Amino acid sequence: MDTMLKAYLDELEAGHSASPNTVRGYRRDLEAFADYCTLGGICLTKASSVDIRSYLGELYQKDYAKTTIARRLSALRSFYRHLQRRGLVERSPAEGIRGPKLDRHLPQVLSVDEAGVFVHLGGGSPLDQRNQAVFEILYGSGIRAAELVGIDVSDLDSYQGLLRVIGKGQKERIVPVGDCCLDAVQTYMADVRPHLAVLEEEALFVNHRGHRLTTRGVQYIVEKHLNRLALMKRVTPHTLRHTFATHLLDGGADLRTVQELLGHVRLSTTQVYTHVSGARLKSVYNRSHPRA
Repeated sequence: MDTMLKAYLDELEAGHSASPNTVRGYRRDLEAFADYCTLGGICLTKASSVDIRSYLGELYQKDYAKTTIARRLSALRSFYRHLQRRGLVERSPAEGIRGPKLDRHLPQVLSVDEAGVFVHLGGGSPLDQRNQAVFEILYGSGIRAAELVGIDVSDLDSYQGLLRVIGKGQKERIVPVGDCCLDAVQTYMADVRPHLAVLEEEALFVNHRGHRLTTRGVQYIVEKHLNRLALMKRVTPHTLRHTFATHLLDGGADLRTVQELLGHVRLSTTQVYTHVSGARLKSVYNRSHPRA
């Protein structure tokens, strides 16, 4: 198992340019199935579709979340396709097995006023100025936290107001940054970063030790700032991405443009934000129309 799993994860990381988080998640999911097979005396390369169905049934009985079950099935499909390509199994036992029907939840977004309150820190410390720039970019460009921490100083074109971003699958895209965002970033770069960053650090955003900010670091910054505010909503870095997309559509942007800005491969992934905007229109209608 260790050899097969390592070969698969190496291929996932190198050939498919999967992120470290994705690789770690697939490792955990596949190791959980391997443990199940070991306890049941099942050889991994001899596992049948019945074995996989029994495994998923056990997860249901233990009240695992539908999203967790779906993710584990997805990992098994990918893993067994890899074994099939290598000739280690004749047929993937995971093919044809339907996963749980997932509940579709509309992403939570901030109103324009709430976004303005959240993004504005008002503090004057060096880390406050850095955090101001971080929030402005997350809300102003809609990039993911993992994409933000991967930005180098050379990726920002201040003159044209453009930012080079490396997204999922190592796909590159160029996103515009607005004046408010650019002002915050330029202030940080001029007044804060030179005193924080260690020598030869290429990252645009650095932590208090002077090294590249991590995704977890961005999450911590958002959580800490949220605790200072009176917003009765849970806000994560991804909430600002959802908010960015929804506000663009509310402002009249077309769906294809929003898809390009977010770096979505499929238009259907972006279409969830049309439902958010529709829900907002209905809310305004219910509040405003005398016959609502």
